[in-house]
Amino acid sequence: MIKLVDCTLRDGGYYNQWDFNPELVDAYLNAMAALQVDFIEIGFRSVQNNGFKAGFAYTTDRFLQSLSIPQELKSKLGVMINGSELVKAGLSSEANLAHQELVLKTLFSPKQDSMITLVRIACHVNEFEACLNASDWLKSQGYTVGFNLMQIAECSESEIMRLAELASNHPIDVLYFADSMGSLTPVQVANITKAFRSAWLGELGIHTHDNMNQALANSIAAVKSGITWVDSTVTGMGRGPGNVQTEYLVMALAQYRNTPFNLTKLLELIRLYFKPLQMHYGWGTNPYYYLAGQYGIHPSYIQEMIADSRYSEEDILAVIEHLKIEGGKKFNLGTLDAARHFYQGQARGTWSPVNMFNNREVVLLGAGPSVKQHRAAIEAYIQAKKPIVLALNTQSSIAQNLIDVRVACHPIRLLADCETHVNLPQPLITPASMLPNDVLSSLNGKTLLDYGLQVQGDTFLVKDTHCVLPTSLVVAYALAILTSGNVKRLLLAGFDGYGADDPRRKEVDAIFSHFLNSELACPILSITPTRYEIPVASIYALEGF
Repeated sequence: MIKLVDCTLRDGGYYNQWDFNPELVDAYLNAMAALQVDFIEIGFRSVQNNGFKAGFAYTTDRFLQSLSIPQELKSKLGVMINGSELVKAGLSSEANLAHQELVLKTLFSPKQDSMITLVRIACHVNEFEACLNASDWLKSQGYTVGFNLMQIAECSESEIMRLAELASNHPIDVLYFADSMGSLTPVQVANITKAFRSAWLGELGIHTHDNMNQALANSIAAVKSGITWVDSTVTGMGRGPGNVQTEYLVMALAQYRNTPFNLTKLLELIRLYFKPLQMHYGWGTNPYYYLAGQYGIHPSYIQEMIADSRYSEEDILAVIEHLKIEGGKKFNLGTLDAARHFYQGQARGTWSPVNMFNNREVVLLGAGPSVKQHRAAIEAYIQAKKPIVLALNTQSSIAQNLIDVRVACHPIRLLADCETHVNLPQPLITPASMLPNDVLSSLNGKTLLDYGLQVQGDTFLVKDTHCVLPTSLVVAYALAILTSGNVKRLLLAGFDGYGADDPRRKEVDAIFSHFLNSELACPILSITPTRYEIPVASIYALEGF
């Protein structure tokens, strides 16, 4: 008999801090009762209390008692605990056992005093052996016990067989594996199942992710291979691209479950609550999640970037390419931040901007559409007045022969644009001495003008061959270069600006404020329309047009 386990409130909580409104919860529970699911993994249990998370992040018995749980579901409630809370690095085996028992006693009463039936422990394969004794304790308290092994796709057949042997020595009711990166295919699922079956005779389960639109196919392949427990979530709501969708899985498994069910309440639940949530939070696969699945990159990297308006399409693709090389199987927000700010250590450079810009007028070209819109006027002014033209990144909305030099330093844009820069004719100002080897090698053959950059909060310091800035945004770097170069006047084109509610607007306004308040700042004018708080004049009224 195939068991369907819905994990919506547990897995979906990664998007909303496990804060579901009571009307949604009531409708969800009634829909699950109508589907006759075998278990609801209703939330987490945790001893960690860092930052706000709502009730389903802890799912205490007192919290469960506050819910209107249909009678037919009261024996079908489960929770998950993260294995990382049961294992502490550096402790001896005896100390870890004592730590585990303390955590478990904190989180769980004996089964007869609890509304919970199923407890699953989610752990990485390297934590599995150290967590196994928790199954002994939980079983002794009367619970149905499961393990959910994460990142199984990284394991060889022999490693999976060893995991199966370890599991067979403990009272585990169901042994799950998760397609953590959403990278598995149905054939791989079947092979992993076969490897587990070499030593594990108990029930097997699968938790699929939908990075590559394979979650449903992988779930069905698992069932055909002998797996009997299958997870899903309503509309696939779950971390990153989400999971196999309950509404499709319940229909696909109908021939295997032989259990009557009613879809009406589920479809109403989706229409009233989950579709609006999905519109707001944006879970579900997309090309970025697909690539992350291909390269074994943790989907939380994609989720974080999609939610952060500072990341453009090029930024996200470049981070994926960077993590493909550097490794991104385990999510670390610091790694993502480092991908945006990889200029660390003492700033160093070999080129002085004063050699190029001293007492010259400069036109700085941004990427805004106003450059293309007013191209004729901008080109006429350049041809008449002969300023030095400096373009940000690969901006090419005016004739190439009118652009003298380019500037780039934002790590992600550099990662994305290396190939384009090599093919552009202008020299490139960049912190060459401080670039990672993979970026520097990609710029091989390019004329680089090496002006150093160090990123340090609330600092705008300009030196002859380097600068210290609060950000690695290229506009800040360009302003520092032009300040160091003793520019006579700076004209900005294509700095259209972001909307008032976009955080990038405040970030760039702060950069301009730093520049305008500097004693070394030159006169500055935006000659095309801008939302930024800088002086504006019209290109059409400037002398020379």
